[in-house]
Order: sequence, then C-alpha cells, then structure tokens
Amino acid sequence: MIESLAHRGPDGFGYLQEGPVGLAHARLSIIDLSSGDQPIANEDQSVWTVFNGEIFNFIEIRAALERAGHVFRTQSDTETIVHAYEEYGDDFVHHLNGQFVIALWDSRRRRLLLARDRLGIRPLFVQRDGRRILFASEIKAILAVSSQPRRLDVDGLAQVFTFWSTVGERTVFAGIRSVPPGCMLKLEGEREELVHYWHWSHPAAADSSRLSFDEAAEQVRELMSDAVRLQLRADVPVGAYLSGGLDSSIIAALVRTRSDVPLRTFSVVFDDAEFDESSHQQIMVRHLGTQHTSVRCTHGDIAASFPRLIAHTETPIVRTGPVPLMILSEHVRRCGFKVVLSGEGADEVFGGYDLFKEAQIRRFWARRPESRSRPQLLRRLYPYLRHSPVGSAAYAESFFGQGLRDVDSPFYGHSQRWVTTRRLHAFLSRDVQAQMAGCVPEAALSEMLPPDFARWSGLSRDQFVEAQTLLFGYLLSSQGDRVAMANSVEGRVPFLDHRVVEFANQLPARYKLRGLKEKAVLRRAFAHLLPPEVGGRVKQPYRSPDIQSFFKDGRAPAWVEELLSPQRLGSAGYFDGSAVQRLLAKCRAGRAIGFADNMAFVGILSTMLVEELFLKRGEAAAAYNAGLASAAAAHN
Repeated sequence: MIESLAHRGPDGFGYLQEGPVGLAHARLSIIDLSSGDQPIANEDQSVWTVFNGEIFNFIEIRAALERAGHVFRTQSDTETIVHAYEEYGDDFVHHLNGQFVIALWDSRRRRLLLARDRLGIRPLFVQRDGRRILFASEIKAILAVSSQPRRLDVDGLAQVFTFWSTVGERTVFAGIRSVPPGCMLKLEGEREELVHYWHWSHPAAADSSRLSFDEAAEQVRELMSDAVRLQLRADVPVGAYLSGGLDSSIIAALVRTRSDVPLRTFSVVFDDAEFDESSHQQIMVRHLGTQHTSVRCTHGDIAASFPRLIAHTETPIVRTGPVPLMILSEHVRRCGFKVVLSGEGADEVFGGYDLFKEAQIRRFWARRPESRSRPQLLRRLYPYLRHSPVGSAAYAESFFGQGLRDVDSPFYGHSQRWVTTRRLHAFLSRDVQAQMAGCVPEAALSEMLPPDFARWSGLSRDQFVEAQTLLFGYLLSSQGDRVAMANSVEGRVPFLDHRVVEFANQLPARYKLRGLKEKAVLRRAFAHLLPPEVGGRVKQPYRSPDIQSFFKDGRAPAWVEELLSPQRLGSAGYFDGSAVQRLLAKCRAGRAIGFADNMAFVGILSTMLVEELFLKRGEAAAAYNAGLASAAAAHN
C-alpha cells in the first residue's frame, strides 16, 4: 500500500503493526528533518499516529502541552498530535491549525481515529473489505490490496458530470468512500461513527455588522498576515505561486513583507492569449523583486501529460486545468523546493467568481422579470472569454433567464452551470443511463444543507454550495493536492486557514460583493501592498486549453484515437459510441468550441483513462500503464 504512495513522501518509510492495526507512512521531510520519522508515539507508546500534512501551530500547542507535563522526544509537528490527544481526548482536533489527515491508534481503548482537516485540503479514503477496514491518502493504495470488485459507481459519475466532482462521502469507485472535510471517523471494535467536528456556516442574512467596512478589512489583513506567518514554518525553503491575479499576489506580497530574502515565485504561461496572464505576473515580479520562473505549457504538453494526471487524480475530470499545474509542480521540485504557497480558496471565501455576480444579477432581474435593462447587466461579465456566454444579448437573456423566479432554490446560483455540465449525460450509453435513472445528484447536496440554510443571504448560500462541490472535490483535490503531490511538493493555502474562513463567513454579503465588484473587503485590506494594475484587476479564473490541446491539424494522438475507438468504447460500456464519434468529428473539424463540447470531450477521455488505469487488473493494465509512460517519456 505505502509503495503506491511513494510520490507523496519519497524521503523515507515507516511502519507499525500493533495488534489488529497496521500503519504505514511515506515521508516528505519538511519539519524536523532528522528526528521526525513516523509512526510517532506518546511517552508510553500507548498512542501512535501517522499523518499527512502540517500542523502549523505546533510550536504553540507544544508549549501548552509541556506546561501540562508532557515530555517530547522530537521537534516535529507530528508529536504534538499524540500528546494533544492524551490531553484533550477527541477534542484534540479543535486545537489544530493545519491541513492534515491523521490516523491515530489508541492501544488501550483499542480504537482507531481517522481525522481530516476542516477544509479537506488533504485527502482520505476508506473501504470496508470484508472484516478489514482499509484507509489511505489515495485510492490506489486501497486498490493495491482490496479483494472487492473494481467498478465505477454510476451515481458518483453522475455527480462528476454535474458538479465537476463527487460530493460528501461518495467517490467514483463503488465501495470506496471519502471521509468528508471537517470529519472524524471513529472505529472501535465493530462500531463505526462519523462525526462532523467543523462546519462551513454563515449567519442569517443581515446587512448590518458590528464592524465597519474598514474595520473588517483591517481584521482580514491581520488574520491573513498571521496565516502566512504560520504557513511559512518549515525547515526547507518555501516558494509561492504567482498567477498574476489578486489572490496569489496577496500571498506573495505578504511573504515578501516577512523576509528580506528574495522570494522564489513560479508561474505557468501559455501561448494562447486567452489563457495567458504573464503580463500581470511580470508586474508583480517587478513590484516585489522576486526571483521568478515561468514554465511555458504548450498544447502538446497538456495532451502528453494527461494520462499521468488521471493516474494521480483517480477520477474523471471535465477540464484540463490541473495538467499545467502538475507540470509546474514538477519544475518547482526540480528547483529544490518541497513547499509552495498558493492563493487557492480566496474566491470561495470572499466571493470572487463570476458565478456569484451572475446570481446577484439574476436575483435583481427576478424582482422585475419584465425589465429589458436589468438582464443587460450580464454583458459586464466574462470580458476574458473569446466565446462568452453573454456575447449575444439574446442568448444570454434566454440562457440565464431559465428558472429566473426560483430564487428560493438552494441551488439558484449554480443551476445554469450544472445544466451545461450535465450535457455530458447525453453521451452515456443506454445501460448507464438506465442505471442512473433514479439518481438525482442534487439530492446528495440537499442532504448536506444546514438547518438554517434558507435564512442565509443569497451569496452565502452560493458560497456554501461552491465550497461543497468545486472547492472540496475539484480545486483542492484534482487541481490541488494531487498535482502537487504527484511531484512530492506540498501546497499550502493560507486563505483556507479556518480562522480566515470563519471570520469572512460572518461578514455581510455587501462587504464581499459590492455591486459587481468582487472581493471588495479583500481588495481594501491589501490595496497598499499591490500595484493598481493587479489590485484593481477584474477576476480572471485560471483556465487552460481543452480540446485544442489534443487536436493538431485535425488529428489527435494515437493513444486518444485508440482509447476513443468504437471498439474500446463498446468494451468499456460507459458511452454511446455513435455520439462520441460525432463529437470527435466536430473536434477534428475545429467546430467543438463551446463549454459543453470541451467538458464532454475531457470527461469522456478521462473516464476511459480511469477504466484503463484502475479498473483493469493484471497484465493488461500494467501494459497500458507502461505504454503511457513510454509515450510521456518520448514527448519529454
């Protein structure tokens, strides 16, 4: 199991077998390089732990525990976990500021605790295999020893083809579940209990606040500064991503204020101007005086690296965005860095996406649905898109006018997006569609809504749904942990310090979204640190080329053509071969340019790769993996 996770920790391996429990750890040495090997125990070895991630406030926790009489043998953050459990019991997780997955074995009580950090930054999967419980940071470790049949969960696939990810405990593998963010799984004898110890929550809608806008901005500045201070703790060099957008620029600027040593920054650049942000990256490089490295990612790079990406995401995806970030993390590692900070999470926490502005316009429009002027506000969105959904006023009014009056729907801000993604379902085979007949992806989300959800502001409801779908399941996983750890790099995300999230969630919606100006309080907090070209820049989401990465002069790589051939599609059984061939004809002719076509192609290709890489056993899968490795090596 642990050998399959060597990419997550190539610096050493540790093992414990104690009674009915086996623990194994692959180490990425970042704190206490000399004595922090895991598993680690308390003084009398009655409590053992292995964990993946970082406890950023371990110095403060350690000081408190030493005052309480605990004796430490190492300088590692890992050891604070076992002593905190001794001192606080199951409440120890409330004392941790970090990003982590923890397995803790209490030999006296014969109980195992599996805990995941509040925001789900680190992954954790579980399977019941007969009388055994298998758990790991990645699914491939479970598959390495599981005796259960390997097959896709069609309900999980339906969720990916709606939300871009599975939600809650579901994965795309039947019988394998994810421990959700902010949860602890308690295993004792035959008993199993899942406990939510932290929730993403908002207060009832209110326009008032005990803090003025400027006071709120000051507190955001203080919290973010302290989050960066804690997340810079490491016994190895720490770098930062610099996309050219507001969020990563804030992180880089905060790091720069804490040190006179030149900061090492990294970014991806593209040949296509629609995706490239290099001009703004260079503005920040000059402003901060960083030592900067840009990695140019071509269409060919994306196609060649796509199979390796799916080997690490372990799930179908519907966009190619994670690939350039995996290529970037590989370069980060080659430059000698194991830790990099990013601006991920700011859009969900402070209201940065066009989706939130869309919903605000639609709610405003819904109060006077007969108005001809209100829907014109949609034209102020998506200035960065070549094929914008608001490029045609008639189309925009028709598309965004669907469900206009359903303002009380918990998914009001997301329904249009899901309609577009759900077009993937039309490519599924009749058999899979029949299996999905009773599946309503939104039902799983409905079960996760807090009791007072209806009393929240519209923006708060939209933020919650965005966090439960795109953030937890896709951005922090396929586009976060998996692409960094593929190259043994730890990504850290200061905007998702739980103190920042909890404070921001209490702020009035108008502090985040002022008219159609996103992240208003965040901009105010850090205006003094940023050049106006960046501080006042309209949000441009990170994106990368999709279909055009796989088709050059109307031809796709041989492995794509083979994998999407009628024979292979028919053998796998997930997709309607005729529908896929029509899509491929559009791709070859250069006519597949819309969001729906791009997501359909990437979703179908990635699903077929999941089938080849994970569901086949023995020599066939090994041969396919070897072939992909050879193709990637030849490209590089």
